Amino acid sequence: MVENRTAIVVGAGASAECKLPTGAELKHQIARLLDIRFKNGEQLISGDGTICRSLAITIRQSTPPEQDINEHLHAAWRIRDAMPQALSIDNFIDAHQGNSRLELCGKLGIVRSILEAEKNSALYFDTNDIRGKLRFEQLGDTWLAVFFKLLTENCRIHQLVTRLSKLSFIIFNYDRCVEHYLFHAFQNYYGVNANQAAELMSHLAIFHPYGTVGALPWQNTLNSIDYGKDPSAEELIQLVGQIRTFAEGTDSSTSSIGTIRKQLLDAHTILFLGFAYHKLNIELLKTGGLTHREPQSTKYFGT
Repeated sequence: MVENRTAIVVGAGASAECKLPTGAELKHQIARLLDIRFKNGEQLISGDGTICRSLAITIRQSTPPEQDINEHLHAAWRIRDAMPQALSIDNFIDAHQGNSRLELCGKLGIVRSILEAEKNSALYFDTNDIRGKLRFEQLGDTWLAVFFKLLTENCRIHQLVTRLSKLSFIIFNYDRCVEHYLFHAFQNYYGVNANQAAELMSHLAIFHPYGTVGALPWQNTLNSIDYGKDPSAEELIQLVGQIRTFAEGTDSSTSSIGTIRKQLLDAHTILFLGFAYHKLNIELLKTGGLTHREPQSTKYFGT
């Protein structure tokens, strides 16, 4: 793996090892969060309060301002009711392309669900706790641990950049499991500090075709949020902008789709991990008839 250029395509099944939701579980969680109902028109009795407050802020800031939250609530309920029928939340949003209220509610549900799932995952620890540290002993049976062993086998730290530069990740999940794990794994294994680990990570190409719930703080970009943090309503609104629909993910002006496809064409080995091969995702990866530089020696592996 570390000798040739390798592209690793990651799906929800891979993150499930770390107790993140599969696509089916994510649909269920989004439906629960968007089941926003009130008693006597005021007291929230179901659904997520942060999403509700985010919708209220959005309505006040709209031009012209909307009179009430009802239209957005109906969009949220449409998503809630349709999730048992949908192949995925992405498919459902794509089926209603142009419905801005439904898209907003869907993206709010995605961000809130994923951050909540990160907090409940095996990769979470409280960054505000001085004793907080990733519990590597709980992750020994995951693919992340196996990958790290292969990556660092017979590898001193000065050799690591060369290995990282031959790898690319194309991650269809909204979570930040890969980035979060590797950032802390480099510190723990090689004894480097956070800045040095971030520098190492800068040599690893990681792409999220559908975006993420936000950058991690060490990535030094706008709209960052700690892994598994509970967002405020204002933060949630900002983070929604990091989520892409299928149409946005395949738009070369708003995404890295061209670079993603080039990574596949340049790779000698393409490995699919926990990937469900949904049609939308396969369409996104298609290279328009272009072939690999060395098609006879290119190998595909899929789980």
